[in-house]
Amino acid sequence: MSSTIVSKAGKTKLVVIGNGMVGHHFIERAVEKGLHDQFEIHVFAEEDRPAYDRVYLSSYFEHKDVSKLNLVDLSRYEDAQIQLHLNQRITNIDAANQCISTEEGTQIDYAELVLATGSYPFVPPIPGREHPHCHVYRTIKDLDDILSTAEKPKVKKGVVVGGGLLGLEAAKALVTLGLETYVVEFAPQLMGVQLDAAGGDILKRKIEALGVKVLTGKNTKAIIDNTLSDEASCHLTMQFADDTSLDTDMIVFSAGIRPQDSIIKSNPECGIEIGTRGGILIDEACRTNAPNVYAIGECAVWDNTVFGLVAPGYSMASICAAQIAGDHAQTFTGADMSTMLKLMGVDVGSIGDAHGATENSLSYLYQNPVEGIYKKLVTTADNKRLLGAVLVGDTEDYNNLLQLFLNDIDLPAHPESLILPNVEKPTMGIENLPDSATICSCYNVTKGAICAAVEDGAYTMAEVKSCTSAGTGCGGCAPMVKDTLGYQLTALGFEVNNDLCEHFAYSRQELYSLIRVQGIKTFDALLDEHGSGHGCEICKPTVASILASCWNDYVLKPELTPLQDSNDYYLGNIQKDGTYSVVPRVPGGEITADKLIILGQVAKEFNLYTKITGGQRVDLFGARLDQLPDIWTQLVDAGFETGHAYGKSLRTVKSCVGNNWCRYGVDDSVGLALRLEDRYKGVRSPHKIKMGVSGCTRECAEAQSKDFGIIATENGWNLFVCGNGGMTPRHGELFATDLDTDTVVKYIDRIIMFYIKTADKLQRTSKWRESLEGGLEYLQAVIIEDSLGIAEELESQMQLLIDNYVCEWKATITDSEKLKRFRHFVNSEQGDDNVVFVTEREQIRPATDIEKAKILATELS
Repeated sequence: MSSTIVSKAGKTKLVVIGNGMVGHHFIERAVEKGLHDQFEIHVFAEEDRPAYDRVYLSSYFEHKDVSKLNLVDLSRYEDAQIQLHLNQRITNIDAANQCISTEEGTQIDYAELVLATGSYPFVPPIPGREHPHCHVYRTIKDLDDILSTAEKPKVKKGVVVGGGLLGLEAAKALVTLGLETYVVEFAPQLMGVQLDAAGGDILKRKIEALGVKVLTGKNTKAIIDNTLSDEASCHLTMQFADDTSLDTDMIVFSAGIRPQDSIIKSNPECGIEIGTRGGILIDEACRTNAPNVYAIGECAVWDNTVFGLVAPGYSMASICAAQIAGDHAQTFTGADMSTMLKLMGVDVGSIGDAHGATENSLSYLYQNPVEGIYKKLVTTADNKRLLGAVLVGDTEDYNNLLQLFLNDIDLPAHPESLILPNVEKPTMGIENLPDSATICSCYNVTKGAICAAVEDGAYTMAEVKSCTSAGTGCGGCAPMVKDTLGYQLTALGFEVNNDLCEHFAYSRQELYSLIRVQGIKTFDALLDEHGSGHGCEICKPTVASILASCWNDYVLKPELTPLQDSNDYYLGNIQKDGTYSVVPRVPGGEITADKLIILGQVAKEFNLYTKITGGQRVDLFGARLDQLPDIWTQLVDAGFETGHAYGKSLRTVKSCVGNNWCRYGVDDSVGLALRLEDRYKGVRSPHKIKMGVSGCTRECAEAQSKDFGIIATENGWNLFVCGNGGMTPRHGELFATDLDTDTVVKYIDRIIMFYIKTADKLQRTSKWRESLEGGLEYLQAVIIEDSLGIAEELESQMQLLIDNYVCEWKATITDSEKLKRFRHFVNSEQGDDNVVFVTEREQIRPATDIEKAKILATELS
């Protein structure tokens, strides 16, 4: 039964078929152009959810939360009266009558039609590919299907068919799932489009070093189902054309994409032209040959080319919106397909003519097989212009080279200096770039646009990102966005510096180096040597943190006490009512019955509110200042230590019960949690640190939401880093796999000290990692490969902190002078009777002023 969608308020309809990244970007640009005021906009999507970020699709296997990938703010769609139709497949386009039909038979006319149908994964016609353990890697549903198969019993091994960009992303996903992973590629090398043979070989070796087995030059001719055989060790067998075979439990096809043009091919009478090899033909205005019909993104073909990256799709979307709005000056004339990626922890960059196919071009090569680095420059015959580049293992020079390429800038006299190590490289400073230079290719943001935003008052990175979108796509341009911001602020007369405060003309990192190298132990000594004035509320706690992170001295030493904030000064978190919390350490959540009884007795004696925390500790709330020493005396006598809930230091190491009790556990998560908490207790850092240890991949300790998360597998521990569950939640990133326990501890030692050394003040590990130039791969190089030659130094610095540990409350309750700070009155042992408590929910809380008045009135009467 057919129906018709009728226009409202006399508006004609603008219809968009597809709500992927490009389709959604078109909607954003359409709203900016005011098209929602001119048209009634309808968006049709085949999937059951709005647009999500496919660039970070593999992260779904870590957090399994679609909301973290979501791109659409539905409230903005509603405000613009955009009607989003999910689970709606379009089956017919009647270009002559400007009408489309859905699978359910609904018809809708249009004044303008935009096709943003994207692409579909290519699956080679291999017999057996229909097996339920064979998947593609394209949508959230595809990923859910992969997860479902991976969680089945006896699924241990996975194969990705395809060694291109998407194939290596899929391989990363299988590694994240803990599967033994293979990549099978038909071509003789990986990433044949972006890399030359030598670069592909280096990439292959680096990926194999991560535990993924790569088979190139393999043509799969059949997939055999082994599930009916009692003797087969795997579910499937891949038979290759060279008479070899490979057993596996799962196959993921990621062998490329094809333009999603089936709606045209199945309705040839619509008259819309298709390219020779598929795809919807468009001109420079993104128009098809049919009146008022446009095509954008991966479904479109321009100049016999399908553009398989998101940046060209975004460019088409912007141009299409402009054309419909009447701005015909903007046209699509192709796109730069340069790209910088992080594939399974390996940096890869490709610019322009990576293969040196241009006639008479020259190629410069640098290769370091020991460190896994390969670089190639392709220049014009006269060495004046950069034509292309390949970077594997080190993409530090990518942004500089890309600007040289995009802006046709003269190369230095010796172009090889651009890629050689230990050579002072001529850098492409922001000041040398024209305003038209593209800084952010994902959103096509130019230097001029960023500078204009700064002139309009965007003085921070957050403000620049908000008003230009620069740096919010893949994030690779973030360093140049920051440089452009600094450049324009300087041009406007602002002084750009990273001074900590008016008393120290140094950053937090520079002060750390001064204190560490010169052995400075007090604030006064640092101020005399490198500062001025008397200090302030910014530099004092910052220096206190640095001193603690370097030497781990008792924070209530006379020379250190004035630096502490109220929490560290009283060794307890002050609460909203003026009372304090008492948080003894319960390593790994493991506690004896006797210690539980002591906690109950203390809570009962001092009328404290008790709460089991998310970190598997018992918090006691409502203690008066003068009660803290008495409470801690009992707790210390019972064997408890301070839990450092008041400090920027290790808080807890959360643990599941592990293989001692759980039938799914594969390793001793409790034992490792105890070791970690005992090792790092009292270690002060720029911000608090939390850890989690899970005994299996079921993740009951929620390790991936911690600063350090360790998950047991049958092959060892997987280490995740720099996650948090704070105001801006961030899942940890997979840092290393299949580690033994000592190696896990060694890596954490190094990372914590490197974090302490390089982070900004009050910067959490997640924000530190996001700001770390070079990203996760740089951190892996520093920690695992010791690329800076400081691993031994970091370990010895950590050992110093561990050796200097003291329980601060144990030291305090035995020092009569220190105990004086906990008196209510300087000259009396008497407490303050004005603090009154009443019961609530069978526990206690401080009385309000009204309740105090009622109590007093009762007593007087």
